[in-house]
Amino acid sequence: MSLPNSAQGAAAGNQPSWQDRLRGGRTAWSSTVTVQGQNVAARYWYDGQFINNAKEDAAEMALKVLNEPPRASTVYPGQLSSQQSPSGYGRGAGRF
Repeated sequence: MSLPNSAQGAAAGNQPSWQDRLRGGRTAWSSTVTVQGQNVAARYWYDGQFINNAKEDAAEMALKVLNEPPRASTVYPGQLSSQQSPSGYGRGAGRF
């Protein structure tokens, strides 16, 4: 017998709720961290009982991102850069 306020008892026609259908099944979890305004996600998905591993994985990925040396902008010969084209060339200005 289910209680009137339980998830199963509240479902129309005594059909199991989505929460009841999850029981006994497997659910995967992941995690993200935000560092200096940048979201960094964990690499893998984990079973619910190992959610702390997902948090550690996201933190490890954030540490990797923070420790990467800054990339120097690469300009190739003949490439237009934003500083070289104040007239709008290469930016879809609509003039030919």
